[in-house]
Amino acid sequence: MRKLAELGVIASMQPYHAIDDGQWAEERIGPKRLPTAYAFKSILEQGGLLTFGSDWPVAPLSPFEGIYAAVTRSTLDNTNPQGWIAEQKISVEQALTAYTVTNSYSLNDELKRGTLEKGKFADFVVLSHDPRTVPANLIREIKVLKHYINGELVYEY
Repeated sequence: MRKLAELGVIASMQPYHAIDDGQWAEERIGPKRLPTAYAFKSILEQGGLLTFGSDWPVAPLSPFEGIYAAVTRSTLDNTNPQGWIAEQKISVEQALTAYTVTNSYSLNDELKRGTLEKGKFADFVVLSHDPRTVPANLIREIKVLKHYINGELVYEY
């Protein structure tokens, strides 16, 4: 993971797989390889860059499912309620950054997208709840109320 950071490699990951694969991964890859499975926190701590996506249609399209997975790592079968490889949990803010800022950077488009700033495209959503303030178990239930692309309303719930 240190080498990823040194080389400037951007780790593109789908966090939902951590809560799905955590149900069976040890059986398939063995206990020695588990500590580096979906090692979100370790990558960030080593100075690496992390981008998140959904891997749809294999995994749910909603980024809220991915944020929930990255923050809780609670497997779908409820056998790991405190988190599968819990030391790799990251904060909601880190997960949001992986879905926005770092994704724009990875596309070499950070001067136009990824944050809300003067001179950038006004692509944003209005949510039912702030993912940074709701209990982690409710993140996956957040709804998009409005969606704006370049400042124009394109969707309203």
